[in-house]
Amino acid sequence: MTSPIYVAVDTPDLEKARHLAASVRHHVGGLKLGLEFFCANGHHGVLEMMKFGLPIFLDLKLHDIPNTVAKAIQALHLLEPAILTVHASGGRAMLEDAKAAANAGTKVVAVTVLTSLDGNDLHDVGVRDKPHGQVERLTLLARDAGLDGIVCSGQEVAAARKLWPEGFFVVPGVRPTNGTMADQKRAVTPRQALDSGASIIVVGRPITQAPDPDLAAREIEATL
Repeated sequence: MTSPIYVAVDTPDLEKARHLAASVRHHVGGLKLGLEFFCANGHHGVLEMMKFGLPIFLDLKLHDIPNTVAKAIQALHLLEPAILTVHASGGRAMLEDAKAAANAGTKVVAVTVLTSLDGNDLHDVGVRDKPHGQVERLTLLARDAGLDGIVCSGQEVAAARKLWPEGFFVVPGVRPTNGTMADQKRAVTPRQALDSGASIIVVGRPITQAPDPDLAAREIEATL
């Protein structure tokens, strides 16, 4: 069975990224490459990471007018990512165009509310609802726009899956028991995320900043 753990390779250093992937490749199900990595290494970097034979989750969180997002996704066709993110708050037309522009084999998932945000943060940007309600609203929007799934915290994934039983649910920001929260405000443990309905979980610093990333990945895998 393929591991549901995707390790977040959030570094601009390609050699460091290669070393990390080589270390954990047997105990994770895929590699998540975010903005930090992509801005530093572009297509070349992604192609290099594809050599490890693991699915690539290209976490660019695209958010712009529909035509721009569609063109950006078309520019990524050569990479054929397994998963690609856009922001649900870009609106229905943007979501529809994003899905239409993607490769047939790419899951396009919509970011709902970042795990670094809480109710006060939403209020600051004019959203009156709490994270839970906002995630539910954006889940329905992504579903109705024809996307494959969403990104949300482990605190909302059960409610989101209830609204969209056949959806694909990405839960980032998970933290092992007794792990440090850092900038995460709505984190859960890996086991809690899966029990609540996550399809995959994204683990970053608990693995990447561990003295032995492979051991850290194996320890998390053992809890699942």
